[in-house]
Amino acid sequence: MATRQGLDTSIVNRLGADEQTMFLAIKAEFDTDTVRLWTGIDDLTISSESYTGAGELLSISNVEESTELKSAGLTVGISGMDTTVLNLALTENYQNRNITLFLGYLMGKTNEVAGTLVLFKGRMTTLSVTDTPQGSNITINAENRLIDLDRPSNFRYTKESQNFLHNGDTGFNRVMSLQDKEIAWGKTSDSANGGTSGGSGNTTRRHPRQTIRE
Repeated sequence: MATRQGLDTSIVNRLGADEQTMFLAIKAEFDTDTVRLWTGIDDLTISSESYTGAGELLSISNVEESTELKSAGLTVGISGMDTTVLNLALTENYQNRNITLFLGYLMGKTNEVAGTLVLFKGRMTTLSVTDTPQGSNITINAENRLIDLDRPSNFRYTKESQNFLHNGDTGFNRVMSLQDKEIAWGKTSDSANGGTSGGSGNTTRRHPRQTIRE
């Protein structure tokens, strides 16, 4: 982890300390609001943004890292929270919305942040709500963008696909006309005055983009 991107001096110093006070925090970005929670109590400020302490009500699955180019998912569990989080879960469009997991260090036993790093950043895929006598439990599953490598693409190198992605782009307008085009590369043909390819008459050498008269 010492060579991981995003490690500043404060994080490196904490990694080498004998005693560390660590925490986890999540940032789930819905369309109308953003849910920010961390695994402690009271409020915590990260990058000028306030995070609400959820304590043991916030559970996070293991974060997997490997040298292979693959997607490793993340599961976040939120239980017994107020109706704000529940209303977002029930009414908001959550799929493909960003979610970020931070690992951070505190200054001693205070709520002052010594430094943070991003453990996971991806997009929410599924969200489920389970009612219990103690309240509602919300489970969020997320995947990083590498999951897109396993999904088939419906786009093609055609005028229609290009205009869907970039309206007005004419880069693929002539793709269809090239499908059955015959290109005679380096081939000579009879000239207009009846000469043959081996005679002394004028011949036409065809080129895919231009005609050269000799």
